[in-house]
Amino acid sequence: MKKPSQYVQTGPATDIDSAMTPMIDVVFLLLVFFVWTASFAVVEQVMPSQLSQAAGADDPLEQVDVPEPADLDNLVIRIKVEEGSPRWFVSDQPLADLAAVKQQLTTIADISTDAPVILYPDQEVPLEHIVNAWDAAKLSGFAKVQFAVSGGK
Repeated sequence: MKKPSQYVQTGPATDIDSAMTPMIDVVFLLLVFFVWTASFAVVEQVMPSQLSQAAGADDPLEQVDVPEPADLDNLVIRIKVEEGSPRWFVSDQPLADLAAVKQQLTTIADISTDAPVILYPDQEVPLEHIVNAWDAAKLSGFAKVQFAVSGGK
């Protein structure tokens, strides 16, 4: 009679290994499928944290052509800092504060929200006021809010 070898496996151990291999393959394929079909959309756009003057430009006020609003073609929000507090201008009309800017934008948005809003802050304006103006324009219903930047010669 032949003595059984101790190195040859017999019994249920072989059945488990042969059943697990296809299952691992299927799980891997499903994982690859779901990763490939997942949409990786950007949640928010990155907003610039510093608005800087272009290289070689002496004074941004002299080089930037702010478009004149004609029949709500462009809506320009100008922000200046005088004596430590912001001064607001909407289409060259001075306004008292941010609440007045919001009111003016809401009034214009009731007429039309197709006009692009152009934010034109001075270089000394803190980012807080720029973001507040951006939020006011977006909450008023304007879809196109852009920044005016100074260009070099």
